[in-house]
Amino acid sequence: MSDHGSRNVRKKRRGLWLSIAIGFAALVLNVIAYIMLPNDVVAHLGRLGYLGAFVVAAIANATVFIPIPYYPVIARLAQVLNVWGIILAAAAGSALGETVAYLVGRTSRSAVQQTRINNWIQRQMRHPWRAGVVLFAFSAPPNPAFDVAGLLAGAFGVPLWLFLVSVFLGRIVRMSLVAFAGLAFDWLLP
Repeated sequence: MSDHGSRNVRKKRRGLWLSIAIGFAALVLNVIAYIMLPNDVVAHLGRLGYLGAFVVAAIANATVFIPIPYYPVIARLAQVLNVWGIILAAAAGSALGETVAYLVGRTSRSAVQQTRINNWIQRQMRHPWRAGVVLFAFSAPPNPAFDVAGLLAGAFGVPLWLFLVSVFLGRIVRMSLVAFAGLAFDWLLP
């Protein structure tokens, strides 16, 4: 293997380990936030009911590229309210909040760089059913890179209704993971 090829392999491995380290750090910080979240904040949001979960998720997802740790709030609300109501409210708020990235992409179509992954995503976004599947697949797992997918969906002209439905369904999966994790880790709280 050439020196250039081995450097590329090392660079890819370093990128993989960096991604794993960032993901682990995010997980640890969310668990700490979950444990340290004051009970009066949860009680106040609980008084707001499902609207609280909707608003928290919408605001957290409306910020493009600035992560706001809202999973602990959703997890704690799932302990005091109906879990399915929290899942649906948070998924709806999350999908609505992601429209900010979509609309930014819609207004800046020419700013999309021509990379291999962007070209692949652009080909998928030309077909409505494929676009929906790609958006669902990117929005379901807890991953901070979804803002990029939202930007690209807007830039490549995916219909807003398809974007919202796909993201909402994906976020039902994500919020289910968060809410049921909150129920499972109830024993961590004092």
